Amino acid sequence: MRKLIMWNIISLDGYFEGSHAWDLPFHEVVWGEELEKLSIEQLHAADYLVFGRVTYEGMAEYWRNETGVIADLMNSLPKLVFSKTLSKVSWNNSILIQDDPSAAIRKYKAEGDGNMYVFGSADLSTTLINDRLFDEYRIGIAPVILGSGRPLFTKGLAFHQLSLASTQTLTNGGVVLKYTK
Repeated sequence: MRKLIMWNIISLDGYFEGSHAWDLPFHEVVWGEELEKLSIEQLHAADYLVFGRVTYEGMAEYWRNETGVIADLMNSLPKLVFSKTLSKVSWNNSILIQDDPSAAIRKYKAEGDGNMYVFGSADLSTTLINDRLFDEYRIGIAPVILGSGRPLFTKGLAFHQLSLASTQTLTNGGVVLKYTK
């Protein structure tokens, strides 16, 4: 069975973006050779990338114009895009899903044994968290306090007991935490 894995970078105070959409300068604080290597490893292990509409649109706009190993992988991998408002998706290898995200994820999980990664996509992630579909949470913590922004984990989520699978301290002060259910 495929694993559904959340990958996000957050500030120390829990925000995955600043006070407006795509306000992500804290990502640069933790980006370096170590996260680049991790990103490439994750992308090589991915059967699918999973996005909500907002993240899909931003990622498509950015990665279509980039070059390099990560860009090649981002552009070539199959992508599942969950949106009730989009009528089509045009980024290479994208599949639009307008039905129940949890039912679709269950179906895709049952059809293989690789990994599916959710990047960003906080609204979609809330649904998948509440339906207990994530097998692993990989959270990169940037050593910054934003003070305000959009939290990755919203209020009202059900209690989930997780197990710490690993920690990786980055030379730039960041930390990557991996939790399993």
